[in-house]
Amino acid sequence: MDSHGAAAGPCENGGMSPRFLTLEDVQEILNISSQQAYALVRSGELPAIQVGGRGVWRVEATELEDYIARQYEASRERARSTRGDAPATS
Repeated sequence: MDSHGAAAGPCENGGMSPRFLTLEDVQEILNISSQQAYALVRSGELPAIQVGGRGVWRVEATELEDYIARQYEASRERARSTRGDAPATS
């Protein structure tokens, strides 16, 4: 990580990818509304921190990736249970 809080890893433009994302970044990445992004953060479903005097929300890029992975897993589980592939319980 550098002195500006950027995590290691190149961006598409050849620079370093930011460690923290704004809620606007989250909206764009997930293709959701600002209300949906805010609700994810406020519910704790998407971990975030508030920074600065105005308490602006920031989401760590790794947290967003973890959230996306959890959503994929939840979708797989729903698909399995819909098809009847859910494990039998005794």
